[in-house]
Amino acid sequence: MAGHLADRGGAAAPVRRLTVLYDPDCPLCTRVHDWLVRQRQLVPLEMLPVGTARTRARFPALDHEATLREITVIGDGGQVYAGHAAWVVCLWALAEYRPMAHRFTGPAGAPLARAAVLAATRYRARTRDLQEIPEGLGGCTTDSG
Repeated sequence: MAGHLADRGGAAAPVRRLTVLYDPDCPLCTRVHDWLVRQRQLVPLEMLPVGTARTRARFPALDHEATLREITVIGDGGQVYAGHAAWVVCLWALAEYRPMAHRFTGPAGAPLARAAVLAATRYRARTRDLQEIPEGLGGCTTDSG
C-alpha cells in the first residue's frame, strides 16, 4: 500500500481524511459507495464521482482515465491508492474493518485482496458495457435477495 497508515507508526504523512472516487453510473460502485457511507468511520471518507469537472479540478495531476477503470482513493497528504491498495485503505478507515485491512496487507492476505479487486474490476467492466448485457437486464445483475 502506498504511504504509511497513521496507526502503523508512520511518521510520514498521517492520513486524516480520504477521498474515494467512485463511478455513479455503475451499480456495483454505487452499492459499495452506499455501504461505505453507512459504516462507522475512524478516518472520514469523502465520496466524489469520477470524471466530473469538480474531481478533475481538485486533482489535476491524477490520471482520470485510470480512475474510470479501477478504484482510486486519495489521502489528504497527497497519497494515491489504486486497485487493491485503495480497497484496503477504505477498509482501514472503517472501525469494524480495520483489523481485516491489516490482515490484507500481510503476505497471506495481500493476494486475496488483489484477487477480490480483480474479480470486481472484471465484473464491473463486463456490466459497464451495456452492449454486452442481454436486453432487460440493465447494469449489474447481482440479486441481493
